[in-house]
Amino acid sequence: MSWWKRQEPEPSPVDPNMPLVRLESISRVFEGEADEPAVAVQDVTLDIGAGEFVSVSGPSGCGKSTLLSLMALLDTPTSGRYWFRGRQVDRITPAERARIRNSEIGLVFQSFNLIADLTVFENVEYPLTLGSTSHAERHDRVMDALNRVGIGGRAKQRPLQLSGGHQQLVAVARAIAGRPPMVLADEPTGNLDSASGEVVMQMLQELHRGGSTVCLATHDPRYIALAPRHVYLFDGRLTDRSEPESGRAS
Repeated sequence: MSWWKRQEPEPSPVDPNMPLVRLESISRVFEGEADEPAVAVQDVTLDIGAGEFVSVSGPSGCGKSTLLSLMALLDTPTSGRYWFRGRQVDRITPAERARIRNSEIGLVFQSFNLIADLTVFENVEYPLTLGSTSHAERHDRVMDALNRVGIGGRAKQRPLQLSGGHQQLVAVARAIAGRPPMVLADEPTGNLDSASGEVVMQMLQELHRGGSTVCLATHDPRYIALAPRHVYLFDGRLTDRSEPESGRAS
């Protein structure tokens, strides 16, 4: 039996005919200099089913990070509609959106986003403290996650005492400790050496085999190929081709 067993979130009304994620004509426009708008994501329509592993690639600045931020409920689209687990996101209260971010979506950032003043254990535990998980269960989940990524012995250290690779493994442990149904990874290997990058990717593959939905934003062709499904983003739009002739991903 896989070590990974997804935690079922609190019951919520779900249309069984809808995928886990549905984006319908989603756009995100930011205010630019001299009132020139900057279009980060434009008219994206995308379905991601429960249990899928999808890679999103494209050149730098194509909108990958913005797209994942929208999916993670960290940002709000300028136009279009987003359904998560059959619920239309713009009709969910701010408190419920925060609960979903904390318990149903695991996030792995390229920049790690660890809290320097907290230990490794406390960084991984922190999201769990925002819910109703008991102290004993939090301890077990944190240590399970840290041991799984191979850094259980570093639980008492602080992030600045770790290498970049180990910091990213802490970020992965934090994302999976809550056992969310979906994990979003934004260029998780971008700041790592090849060996550390391979470890992180192995973890994402194991999460997928354990039943979690994984969406990976990356420009690395080695990791794009690991995902059974691949979509390509160019100038904020999804394209039919994996690498358009203009603006090939590097």
